[in-house]
Amino acid sequence: MTLYPNLIREALRTVVYAGTKKNLIDSGMVGDDIVVDGMKVKFTLIFPRDTDPFLKSTVKAAEAAVHYHISPDVEVTVELEYKSKPRPAVGKLLPDVKNIIAVSSGKGGVGKSTVAANLAIALARLGYKVGLLDADIFGPSMPKMFGVEDVRPYAVTVDGRDLIEPVEKYGVKMLSIGFFVNPDTATLWRGGMASNALKQLIADADWGELDFLILDTPPGTSDIHLTLLQTLAITGAVIVSTPQQVALADARKGIDMYQNEKVGVPILGLVENMAWFTPAELPDNRYYIFGREGCRRLAEEMNVPLLAQIPLVQGICDSGDSGSPVSLDADNPSGQAFLALAQSVVTVVRRRNKEQPPTKIVQTH
Repeated sequence: MTLYPNLIREALRTVVYAGTKKNLIDSGMVGDDIVVDGMKVKFTLIFPRDTDPFLKSTVKAAEAAVHYHISPDVEVTVELEYKSKPRPAVGKLLPDVKNIIAVSSGKGGVGKSTVAANLAIALARLGYKVGLLDADIFGPSMPKMFGVEDVRPYAVTVDGRDLIEPVEKYGVKMLSIGFFVNPDTATLWRGGMASNALKQLIADADWGELDFLILDTPPGTSDIHLTLLQTLAITGAVIVSTPQQVALADARKGIDMYQNEKVGVPILGLVENMAWFTPAELPDNRYYIFGREGCRRLAEEMNVPLLAQIPLVQGICDSGDSGSPVSLDADNPSGQAFLALAQSVVTVVRRRNKEQPPTKIVQTH
């Protein structure tokens, strides 16, 4: 028997790809590099992405079609290509999440949660698929910031598993322990209980495909941070601080936690929050209440980018308290600042993924 490329193509034309309900040829999934060497055949199948749910079954069906329509003696080699480049895995639990960004601060009160919420919404407004995990188990604030305090997530069945369906608002999928506890009662949990609750929000939720999962981490360094590092391969960390020297000293500790040789999470950059105060009646004036350019100097010292300087504006606080974060308003200067932050984060994440290997989950010993 003499084999030739068109014979292979005709066999592959009988295979229907479930993603398009068309055959492989009409779906444009067969490469032009069909190689025939005696009874050996090699060709390329082009899939939309490396996580395609029909990938394995389609490859097997293609091999079977060649054996059935031509000969069972044909030795078939199938190579794979993807229209979108294969992305590094970011943890076994969330294989469909491209990038996991930890928003962190060395101390409380610097506006970390405000930055995390507005960053997530701004990324969604730029067209990305975004999730937000409120990992501050003892002080969850995202339900209030998103105006969904009375919402209760429900369970959905996915592939035979009962999973928590994240609450979706402003284009962001969001989960918080605040949905499951009394907001007026202190959460008196030991570290192990808090860590287990956090793992459930990660592993037992239907996050689906995401370009970015933003983690709003607790202030400081704690069991929760260790749980996150041991559960997820975090793409990078964004450190939030005010220009105040006390806050900057704690920010250094937060940077050191991620850069520790046993952790190895890249620092994507710093965000200087409350960089200056501008009163509404004097929009051109800047008053440096907490110091000036402190984060810029720290960024230069640590050799990391300064991603944004966010002013101290009454509207940012008011919008968060009312459940309509300021990044929803593109005409607001503060909203524009968070959109610029989101664009900066996209840029540094792309550079990080191009120049550095994927982060590994921290192993326990």
